[in-house]
Amino acid sequence: MPSHTATPPLTAEEILAAAHSAVPLLRERSAAIEDGRHLPADVVELLRSTGVFRAAVPQDRGGPGLNSVQQTELVEILAAGDPSAAWCAMIGMDSGIYAGYLDETVAQEIYPHLDVANSGWIYPQGRAERVDGGYRVTGQWRFGSGSTHCEVLVAGCQVFKDGSPEPDPFTGEERQWRVMVARPEQYEIIDTWHTTGLAGSGSRDYTATDLFVPEEHSFSFHDPRRSGPLYTSPDAILRKMSGVPLGMARAALDHVRAMARTRVDRETGTAWTADVRVQSAVARAEAELSAARAGVYSSLERQWAALERGDELGPDERVATALARYHAFRTARSIVHTLFDLVGGASVYRRKSPMDRWLRDANTMCQHAVAQDSILQLTGQVLLGGESRSPFF
Repeated sequence: MPSHTATPPLTAEEILAAAHSAVPLLRERSAAIEDGRHLPADVVELLRSTGVFRAAVPQDRGGPGLNSVQQTELVEILAAGDPSAAWCAMIGMDSGIYAGYLDETVAQEIYPHLDVANSGWIYPQGRAERVDGGYRVTGQWRFGSGSTHCEVLVAGCQVFKDGSPEPDPFTGEERQWRVMVARPEQYEIIDTWHTTGLAGSGSRDYTATDLFVPEEHSFSFHDPRRSGPLYTSPDAILRKMSGVPLGMARAALDHVRAMARTRVDRETGTAWTADVRVQSAVARAEAELSAARAGVYSSLERQWAALERGDELGPDERVATALARYHAFRTARSIVHTLFDLVGGASVYRRKSPMDRWLRDANTMCQHAVAQDSILQLTGQVLLGGESRSPFF
């Protein structure tokens, strides 16, 4: 169990305020975060003391119970300090969501305190062979963001029985998807995370061979043990993702606007504050970010309200957050690229300008499935009356 240097805040308002206070510290540590290719221990403790890992723990379990809108805002604030730290925060707070799919006694065993950091790849990339009392798990999973500091590491698997795929008892589908919950020391974590951007997220591969996981230490997203909007579908773990690109783009814009106060164009001698080219680029970027941000938060607010009422979501409501998320990632990358070009040669120095890191982080985060063009095809099929081919909407 990690050492606790401070008692984390208990309310949503306190956690968001603490996150704002953490931003300058995260910026100071950005170079070390990237150089180490994982979060340093002091940054992990900073996130923990800010209340990040307890954010999604419901109030009846003693947590602050942030909803999806507040979780996104929390991630967005942290991303203005460091995108890799925000990415790990976004993944780490899934502990409060996954616990809602486990029996309460098991949840208390696996998550014995409010500030347990989670990690893991939930897509069914591994194989879980059913045996007496549980499963024998074998596989290799990618993108274990935060696996270097987590206390719980999950792994998505397809279930087999006697060597053949076991049907899903909840959906009747031929293949069954279950998430296995274990400790990081039960896996072999492989240092594969040598990347262009988000280097500090430590998103390493991890493997298991014939790992026994008790039945009660696994879950299906079709069988929540709690009710409420966080436990209606696996998309709850994706809703907050937009905070990372939005916070990164906000930081880049603030950086360039501050730079513009004293910068003069070398060729023309025109102050940046009076340069039409700079004025237009900044204004356009602000408009684009404002629109993308509004799309994210308005869709999340509508979805949360509908889920709280128990409404059945129609096609438009089912895909709205996915489309807003895709747009936020792509728009943030475009903004960072534009600002990188605007700043010019000064952008390329890793230690002198954060623009280089933001550019690389923007490109890497847009390789995630939520920001790929396949999202347009999947959501478009739903919007045009077809069946969803994604478990997330």
